[in-house]
Amino acid sequence: MKHVRHFTPSLFLSLVHVCLVQANYAPYFFDNGARSTNGNMALLSLSEDTPVGTHVYTLNGTDPEGDPVTYGLAYEAGSRRYFSVDKNLGNVTLVEELDREKEDEIEVVVSISDGLSTVSEKVRILVMDANDESPEFINTPYIVQVPENAPSGSSIFKTEAVDKDTGSGGSITYFLQNIHANKFTIDRHSGVLRIKTGVTLDYEKSRTHFVVVVAKDGGGKLRGDNKVFSATTTVTVNVEDVQDTPPMFIGTPYYGYVYEDTLAGSEVLTVVALDGDRGKPNSIHYCIVNGDEGSFEISNTTGAISVIKSPNQLKKEVYELKIQASEVSQEGDVSVYAFAMVTIRVVDLNNHPPTFYGENGPQNRFELTMYEHPPEGEILRGLKITVNDSDQGANAKFNLRLVGPGGIFRVVPQTVLNEAQVTIIVENSAAIDYEKFKVLTFKLLAIEVNTPEKFSSTADVVIRLLDTNDNVPKFSSDYYIARIPENSPGGSNVVAVTATDPDSGLWGEVKYSIYGTGADLFLIHPSTGIIYTQPWAVLDAEVNSKYNFYVKAEDTDGKYSLAEVFITVLDVNDHSPEFNENIQEKTMIIGSPVKIEAIDQDAEEPNNIVDYSIMQADPANVFDIDQSTGEIKLKSYIRSLDIIHNITKNKDCIWSVVVQAKDRGSPSFSTTAVLKIDITEETLHKGPMAAFLMQTKDNPMKALGVLAGVMGIMVLITIMISTAMFWRNKRSNKIMPVRRIIKKRQTPQSRAVRMEWLKFKRPSNAAEKFIVEDDAKSLHNENSNNNIQFASAPPTAPPPPPALAPRGDAPGWRVPTVSGSLTPKFINKQLKKRGHGSAHNALVSELKMKFEKRNAAVGEPHI
Repeated sequence: MKHVRHFTPSLFLSLVHVCLVQANYAPYFFDNGARSTNGNMALLSLSEDTPVGTHVYTLNGTDPEGDPVTYGLAYEAGSRRYFSVDKNLGNVTLVEELDREKEDEIEVVVSISDGLSTVSEKVRILVMDANDESPEFINTPYIVQVPENAPSGSSIFKTEAVDKDTGSGGSITYFLQNIHANKFTIDRHSGVLRIKTGVTLDYEKSRTHFVVVVAKDGGGKLRGDNKVFSATTTVTVNVEDVQDTPPMFIGTPYYGYVYEDTLAGSEVLTVVALDGDRGKPNSIHYCIVNGDEGSFEISNTTGAISVIKSPNQLKKEVYELKIQASEVSQEGDVSVYAFAMVTIRVVDLNNHPPTFYGENGPQNRFELTMYEHPPEGEILRGLKITVNDSDQGANAKFNLRLVGPGGIFRVVPQTVLNEAQVTIIVENSAAIDYEKFKVLTFKLLAIEVNTPEKFSSTADVVIRLLDTNDNVPKFSSDYYIARIPENSPGGSNVVAVTATDPDSGLWGEVKYSIYGTGADLFLIHPSTGIIYTQPWAVLDAEVNSKYNFYVKAEDTDGKYSLAEVFITVLDVNDHSPEFNENIQEKTMIIGSPVKIEAIDQDAEEPNNIVDYSIMQADPANVFDIDQSTGEIKLKSYIRSLDIIHNITKNKDCIWSVVVQAKDRGSPSFSTTAVLKIDITEETLHKGPMAAFLMQTKDNPMKALGVLAGVMGIMVLITIMISTAMFWRNKRSNKIMPVRRIIKKRQTPQSRAVRMEWLKFKRPSNAAEKFIVEDDAKSLHNENSNNNIQFASAPPTAPPPPPALAPRGDAPGWRVPTVSGSLTPKFINKQLKKRGHGSAHNALVSELKMKFEKRNAAVGEPHI
């Protein structure tokens, strides 16, 4: 029993499984209606402008057992594959571009499968229209033949255009471009072309018209935008001619010429007329209506006009012919006609050139003699010229002109008809110059104006000029510059001036003369113009080196011109350099040069430039001299008197030097002088006073004069101070003494005023110093005036600079000697040693005494 229980459930399950397998259901699509986007694609519609790659639908279905399903698309053999499908998701994508005009329905087999069963359905997809087509004209090109007399408003042609689109995109309307310029209109719905109302065609004005017709659709959607498409075509309207226009003459106006050598019967000209109806022209018949006067005839068919008389029989110069042109139809009927005027002129032949005539007939050379510079505007009356052309009319018109130097003469008249008297008039008097042209030659030219032959003729006009005195002598230069050495003898040539007078004969001869303040030493040859010095003249560049005067050139009529002469007297080296004295004495302080100077009286360089040199010195090699300035200085190694003492045993330190002054002239001159040089060392400290004394030690009088001036100033200051004190005391209430008593106090505390004059501090190795001292006496008030508490000092001179302050142990009033010469004359050294110091002491003592007396006289009160 247990075994049976276990078997029964298993068997049951197996039986159920078998039943289920046998009962499997097929999958199926959902049917979601016409406007659904998923299901079985039934009733799907797509616009033809749907872009390729667009997801257009989703296949959607299910399996009753719930098994997963797959989708598929299939097409009939030979059909284009427009769609693809994702078999798992059912997404349908457009893979081929749609075109409703080619295929408006697409059949597709869609399928769904659960792996065991597959269900397929054929569905039809509608392709919807989009406005993607343009209108197209059919049966082109359009060419229409219209007679020119077609009535206005009549229909002449029907245009037709088609559009493959449906709806508004397929509807077409018509219109014309340039509607205002056209002679035609078009029906916008039917496309019928008509002639505008009130407009007619004219073959003679326009044989062809080109009408541009535009066909436009009604517009529609294309890829989301509203699009309108159009197309154009051209209708060629050929206008057919109709006999409705009279004939027309071509080439008007008409002119013909009959020449004097034309033969009778010769053709003069041909007129041409054409039927105005060019499409179907009629033949033309010509005839002369009037104006021929029996002298001309015309060909009826060709229009050729001929002269039937000889030219000499023609009575008129101009004939006006009226010509008629008539249309003749093919039946021989004369329908319409036109007129034209023909002018025929009888013309003289140009067979005669212009010809010049003189008093005796034809002449081609005319001569005249006249003075130069005639008045402007004057007529050359000696020339009698006539010109003539025997032709007639325009053939006898010619121009006259002069060929030659321009602007001198002009001819009158300039234009001649047949014949004229020729007049030549002076236009530029200055150009008629005998000095430029002895003979003036011209060509008188006559040349025809309006003839093709341009016949011409010439005649020579020769004018011989006579001279007049119309020029002044002219110098070759406005001024002349000359140079002459000062040592030139009298009668020497200086310069030659030249003046020319272009006049002929005596009028061209020139006479020279000179005048002016600077001309006294000079003469001029009246015919050659050579200027030379007076026989007695002596030139000296040092006295006067510049002379200036005028030279005059004059012709026989008194016409003249002037030039200026500048003469420079050249300096000659005729002076030697000169020293002030042949023997000079100089004092040289070691380290400072002495200078010599020589003067050369010559006027110019290099004659007055002096070079200096030492010719002889004892001992030698002690001095150097500057060649240009004449400064003499010691050799650079000599810096003290000790070195000089080592060079020579002469302890005087005085040398004689022979110096030479030489100029740079050629030949050169020189002068020598003896210079005695006293060498000493500097004995004073450097300062303004020391420098002054050193400069004046060779001139003692200059030093004494300056010293006296200093003392005078001190006296003047003292007088001013004393006067001031006197007036002060006079204005006070004090009892003044009858006489001022000045005495010297003996007490040590005396108020002595020391007055310092002039001091020269002695260097360690110099001469004695120059000191001026004075112990002024103290002033004492002897009156019993209590207002005066102390004695006032007399006025003193201003104190000297600090550098000149005296030393306490200096003795008073010692005057030293100073080495050097006080005069340019040589003074024996022994005399100078003995007398120089004493003379200075005596002079200074005398000046001191005078100064003290002056102070005493000033200090006394007035009674």
